[in-house]
Amino acid sequence: MVTLADERSARTEALFRDVNERIAESAEGFDADEADFVCECGEQACTERVSATLDEYERVRADGRRFLIRPGHENERIERVVERRSRFAVVEKFQHRVVAIVRKLDPRVESI
Repeated sequence: MVTLADERSARTEALFRDVNERIAESAEGFDADEADFVCECGEQACTERVSATLDEYERVRADGRRFLIRPGHENERIERVVERRSRFAVVEKFQHRVVAIVRKLDPRVESI
């Protein structure tokens, strides 16, 4: 069962994802190959950074259910780790309500 806290976590993650979209755009504008992204975990107070190449970031963003986080920041109630690296982990939402929230808030999906 998805709780209000789980839904709030999903919205927080979507907000951090929006911030990272701007970081990626800025990095591309400066012809950078990598950037320090904001951890996209659901903890509102998290200020940790995640170093990734722009190609790695784009692979994560190819699926609106996936997020880039610091290792150990996953929330096993609503997501599973699908990739682990020394610098970051990639999580994928699996709870239906949470998936609906993050897809609705995905800036790369056109609204109807």
